[in-house]
Amino acid sequence: MIGDITIGQYFPGNSLIHRMDARMKTVLIFVLMVAVFLCQSYVSMGLALLLTLVLVIISKIRLSVILKGMKPILVIVVITSLLNLFYGSGEPICEFLIFKITQSGINNAIFMACRILLLVVIGLMLTYTTTPTALTDAMESLLKPLKVFKVDTHSIAMTMTIALRFIPILIEEVEKIIAAQKSRGADMETGGLIKRVKAVVPVLIPLFISSFRRANELADAMECRCYRGGEGRTRMKVSRLQTLDYCALAFTVVYFAGIVLLKIFTKSVI
Repeated sequence: MIGDITIGQYFPGNSLIHRMDARMKTVLIFVLMVAVFLCQSYVSMGLALLLTLVLVIISKIRLSVILKGMKPILVIVVITSLLNLFYGSGEPICEFLIFKITQSGINNAIFMACRILLLVVIGLMLTYTTTPTALTDAMESLLKPLKVFKVDTHSIAMTMTIALRFIPILIEEVEKIIAAQKSRGADMETGGLIKRVKAVVPVLIPLFISSFRRANELADAMECRCYRGGEGRTRMKVSRLQTLDYCALAFTVVYFAGIVLLKIFTKSVI
């Protein structure tokens, strides 16, 4: 399960999404996420599902990779859907003790599951198709208005990107530690809840030590390269908006307007 987490990884490619400017890509991904929350009918949700599927196809990222990235959140999706299943008004379809299932509850469960899955897939499209350097530059550029309030936007962007990139590194480290502990006879897959929690301790301690060591090594490496933040920093590749970015912006605006109109003129089911 741990090896299935692919958040923060970048998959090289030459698709249309790969070639988009990271700043425009970040903004449009955020707009698409907002649009998912505005979907309150099966028509609008179906449109969001269709667009997400088109994004996956255009990105040329293998479907198996997408499904692998979604695997760790399936438990959250199931639990959230079950909770929403019993949280509905109207005439109950069936009842069990204090629990009742209504048509409204079924709609809530379906929409909540779809929203979580769509948000994850859309978010993965950003990290899968954008290099860490481009993502850092995009965040710094988008946060630039905060400089009016004397906010160090470069440090914020760098911290967020480093944290994102550390996820796959830490996952790999956890897998190595678990394999090492199992080779020493540690049993982490059997027993009750308390026993399994205790078995995690020998993994967490080496993980924390390794994380702090990596952080110190990263800090030393940045100091050795005379890193002093974003002040006076130049870039080898200067980001520029191209025709592809403007076309994507126009399409997203039309799509978002369509979702808003569907929200206004169609009957909500949740």
